[in-house]
Amino acid sequence: MSDVIRIALSVLKIVAAVYVGLCILLFFRQSHMVYFPLVPVMQKPSDVGLAYESVALMTADDTRLAGWYVPCEGARGTVLMCHGNGGNIGDRLHPISLFHGLGLNVLVFDYRGYGESTGKPSEEGTYQDARAAWQYLTEKRNTPPDKIVVFGRSLGGAVAAGLVERITPAALILEATFTSIPDMGARLYPWLPIRLLSRYRYNTLARLEQIHCPVLIAHSRDDEMIPFEQGQRLFAAAHEPKTFFELTGDHNEGEALTSPAYCQALDAFLTGQLGSFCH
Repeated sequence: MSDVIRIALSVLKIVAAVYVGLCILLFFRQSHMVYFPLVPVMQKPSDVGLAYESVALMTADDTRLAGWYVPCEGARGTVLMCHGNGGNIGDRLHPISLFHGLGLNVLVFDYRGYGESTGKPSEEGTYQDARAAWQYLTEKRNTPPDKIVVFGRSLGGAVAAGLVERITPAALILEATFTSIPDMGARLYPWLPIRLLSRYRYNTLARLEQIHCPVLIAHSRDDEMIPFEQGQRLFAAAHEPKTFFELTGDHNEGEALTSPAYCQALDAFLTGQLGSFCH
């Protein structure tokens, strides 16, 4: 065997070892690539002039979740908010204020392992967390299901879809949400067998096909994290009645930059499901 062949084989072995090592690392480190929790909650609704109640939610597996209930005088309904994969509820004052201003009570909670919630995040765990929030509204607050809108942003959209697949709220709103984790992984790492390695699914697309309440999907063409095309695919999969709103700006600023027009679109959508709000 010539020296050239020996060197080529050695290089191939090194490349293969690195590739396999990356696959192993990715497989065991997935949770650190999906969840980015922050523990200290640095802001609260009163910082923006909103009265609120701190609430404790218990899940089916006895995990204690921390959340806020922000009442709205003369509310036409209640929104159950599922936030994204980073930070905690203290970083969600803008959407809390937005929905409160649209005439909704707001329930926002932290997933297990986020903020003051106990436990460690997992896909099934986040679904259980959302179900605990729903039960809090329907059982402790005696809120009728047809007066609850479920909202999810980014990863929270997948969590919200997982909840709504099991229950029937007044409506579902998905903002900047992906089709599935394997789809996202394949886009970010096309040279790795992500669909085989992924331990997380969060298959929003498949769940939308089973959901039959009114749906609003909002996404930006400038979203650098979750492609606009994925928002379009979600909209195509959703059943009527459905609405699509095009945000502007990147993944983290689209809602704020589009606020006036987005607020009008949300108001029109909510009016169709819950009636008008008398300020």
